[in-house]
Amino acid sequence: MHHGDIWRGIDLLAENHGLSPSGLAKLAGLDATAFNKSKRLPKDGRPRWPSTESISRVLDAVGADFDEFAGLVTGQRRAALPLLRQGDAAEREFFEPSGRPKRQGVETVEIPSADEDQGWFLFEVSSSEMDPTYQAGDRLIASRLAPLRKGNRVIIKPRQHAYLAGTLFRQSEAQIEFISLSRPGLSQIIDRADLDWIARILWVSQ
Repeated sequence: MHHGDIWRGIDLLAENHGLSPSGLAKLAGLDATAFNKSKRLPKDGRPRWPSTESISRVLDAVGADFDEFAGLVTGQRRAALPLLRQGDAAEREFFEPSGRPKRQGVETVEIPSADEDQGWFLFEVSSSEMDPTYQAGDRLIASRLAPLRKGNRVIIKPRQHAYLAGTLFRQSEAQIEFISLSRPGLSQIIDRADLDWIARILWVSQ
């Protein structure tokens, strides 16, 4: 970590919580001038570093943890992805009408991310329905907003069936056809009228 990176982290922490560096210092019970730019590189040319106590106090003041601060220092963004477990029964209520997962009242998991929110969600596998490709404990990052193409791996939720996973083979306005991941070679066709939703799998943690 470099001197400028630490101060950038403090500036971004303040900005993310609607504060100026001075306002952040006051909120943490520090002198209002503690984070002034003039104090970061005094006239004697020796860089002044914020103390670990100061950092701890500002994090407590805004309810942030050190991981969040470290992300600001390094420039690595984080995304809070809503978590949908395979056993959840309220899959329809999990999503907004736009296709984005809801945030309020939904458990979230933070991950490093270089991208803006793309309507991603985490899907946690909890049964053998997707064996052998995906097993219990695997977490899949998926999105209902991602464009679908032949060959994409997808999570499929029929209205009257548990979650399925497959490789998209063909789609039309009326139907989708996919190759089951649990039973390679088996082609299945589902009418869109019988489909709750379909999401493209983007990444898996195994």
